[in-house]
Amino acid sequence: MSQRKLAIVTGASTGIGLELAKLAAQDGYDLVIAADTPLVDASASLKGMGVEVTNVEADLSTFEGVDQLLSAAGGRQVDALLANAGHGLGRAFLEQDPAEWRHVIDTNITGTLYLIQKVAQQMVARDEGRILITGSIAGHIAGAFQAVYNGSKAFIDSFSDALGNELKETNVTVTCLKPGATETEFFERAGMEDTKVGTSKKDDPADVAKTGYEAMMKGERSVVHGLMNKLQVAGAKVLGGGVAAEMHRDMAEPGSGKE
Repeated sequence: MSQRKLAIVTGASTGIGLELAKLAAQDGYDLVIAADTPLVDASASLKGMGVEVTNVEADLSTFEGVDQLLSAAGGRQVDALLANAGHGLGRAFLEQDPAEWRHVIDTNITGTLYLIQKVAQQMVARDEGRILITGSIAGHIAGAFQAVYNGSKAFIDSFSDALGNELKETNVTVTCLKPGATETEFFERAGMEDTKVGTSKKDDPADVAKTGYEAMMKGERSVVHGLMNKLQVAGAKVLGGGVAAEMHRDMAEPGSGKE
């Protein structure tokens, strides 16, 4: 059995999750990587880095999918959990299929919490471990035309702070990475390609991942990537929910990218 440490990375097929997996591999972590989309490219790029890589294609919106992921660790202790899986959903809430917004909640919240609880229990039992949760600056902004997603990230941002406080007397750290708009498949999958935010210049996922990974290794409580994103968060707090929602509408309303 490998003597290297083990990291679980979810949402690792592309984007921030893949870049987080690369950083963990560079640090010598064996990897269990998970996504609900095929992982051919991810596994090819990671297997050349001198660590063991186990791919799991699972629906992490379900307890069964999370259990499938955990069983792939083969009984090894998990030294780092990078809980990055998440789905977006754009457009007007009243027009959304309930199955679609439920899947966002089940992936972003329910499955994520179940995974964190299972792994964190083991970490606390041995008093060692690192957890990185991908939240979002969206959690600070009332998300008109992205209401369920932003609400789910508000939950995750808050939950991360709370869990970190509960574990402050242990050697298990909880860090929340809060990206802004990032150049990933997120906007395509969320049906937001015709929006202003969907067509705007976005952050490089490798830069975002580096910000989050370094914060996790330092045991920081949370980190917002990028100056503009920090200004957005600060502005939303000052302006309040109604104004923030109107500003978000300008960025996320269908068709706004064509103006």
